[in-house]
Parts: sequence; C-alpha cells; structure tokens
Amino acid sequence: MDKYDVLKLDNQMCFLLYATSKELVRKYKPILDKFDLTYTQYITMLVLWEHKEITIKELGDKLFLDSGTLTPLVKKLEQKGLVSRCRCQDDERNLMVSITKKGDDLKKEVVNVPSTIGKCINLTEDEANCLYKVLNKMLKGWDNNEKQI
Repeated sequence: MDKYDVLKLDNQMCFLLYATSKELVRKYKPILDKFDLTYTQYITMLVLWEHKEITIKELGDKLFLDSGTLTPLVKKLEQKGLVSRCRCQDDERNLMVSITKKGDDLKKEVVNVPSTIGKCINLTEDEANCLYKVLNKMLKGWDNNEKQI
C-alpha cells in the first residue's frame, strides 16, 4: 500500500458521507415538491411539528444551521403561512418561531414521506438501524473530538 493511498478520493469517508447525503436530499426533491417544500424547509417543519414553538437559536442548534441560513428559511415558511415569528416577551433579543394551524395541518399530508424515502434506500432494516446508530454516534461525538484536535 502506497503512503498516499490515504489521499485517494475513494478512500475518504467524508466524501462518501457528502455524496450519500447529497444524493439522499436529491431523492427528497420530487417528493417534497408536491408539498411546495425544500429539504431544509421540511427538516425545519419536522422540528416544529415536534416542539410547536422554539427559539431561532434552538432551531439552529437542532438543525446545525447558522442564522444566515435559518433566517431566510424561516421567513419563507412564514410567507407560506406555515410558521409565525415573534420576539420573546421575556427577552426581545430572542426570536420565537411557532407552527401555525396550516403548518400543523401539513403534517397529515407529509406523514408518508419517510416511508417513501425508505423505499429508495437499498438497505435492510437492520442495516438502516445500524447506520442510524453509527451516524448519530459520530454527530454526537464532534464536541468531544474537537477538544482533542
């Protein structure tokens, strides 16, 4: 094995994760187009269906998105009538995002999106569960690893 084999694109886990993620999001597009949602709007709605109301900072933390990406995203969802935004009464520096009735009703329409996507993925249920656990472990481990670098 050549010492430079580690620099081959095919040997990069980061590239496999990037390419897989990109292709998976591409699979979502025609499905989400039916609901006039982008992938990032969809994952934002997932958080709001679960929490109903959340600060913009908490939303960004959950989605791993910065405010520069999140602000126009939430504004677009607000224009569609799916969410509303308002300043927190306790601390006006914080912006609250809340799901609207229209946004909550959309949940009934998109409930089959995960199973539709699941059919596109060439993994057994056990493989999918294993991958989920590994990716979750990686994602949760970043804070600990940054201290070691």
